[in-house]
Amino acid sequence: MSGDTLEISLFGRQFHVACGPEERATLREAADFLDGRMAEIAKQTKSTGERLAIMAALNLAHELLALRRQPAISEAFDRESIARRIEAIEARLDAALGEQQDLLF
Repeated sequence: MSGDTLEISLFGRQFHVACGPEERATLREAADFLDGRMAEIAKQTKSTGERLAIMAALNLAHELLALRRQPAISEAFDRESIARRIEAIEARLDAALGEQQDLLF
């Protein structure tokens, strides 16, 4: 196979997937994750083949959509609290730098 394809294994079947060299590691990780998820679903449902692949895809799509609906991390933090913490850190840095300035002069 050429360098533009990656061989992956999903539920015992081999597939050759087109990908660039920069995508290989993440694509392999995704394939391993999907293979594990398919194995879990197969144990729970006794599904196989196309039905198993569809169930895995549906479960993963459901999880992805649930994550997308969660508020962004920046929205989840209290901005005022963060601003106060930054100001406190700046004050400590200014004090430490002032002490260093005194040592130099």
